[in-house]
Amino acid sequence: MTKADIIESVYEKVGFSKKEAAEIVEMVFDTIKETLERGEKIKISGFGNFIVREKKSRVGRNPQTGEEIEISARRVLTFRPSQVLKNALNLAAEAAEAAAAASASNGGSPPPGSQTPVA
Repeated sequence: MTKADIIESVYEKVGFSKKEAAEIVEMVFDTIKETLERGEKIKISGFGNFIVREKKSRVGRNPQTGEEIEISARRVLTFRPSQVLKNALNLAAEAAEAAAAASASNGGSPPPGSQTPVA
């Protein structure tokens, strides 16, 4: 999904103009970005946490030459999904597996009572 897809979804669901939907999505992303730039944590209930971590400089190796190099200190962004999001992902995966298993047990034919499109 792209930013344009998100804007389109907001446009369809909320009923604002596309320009207003784009401005809202941009404001949300700008707010998130500015908050993370300040090193603050973002917690979105039912979705997850964005956390900025400070990593110290360390010695690493070039995998091709084996030469030691210093990896500079940096800030990294991590995302930890909420339990609600994890459960939703697992339910969706289980439903897809169940549908695939049902299709396989029917020899790939649709479940009884379902209608198939006519070409």
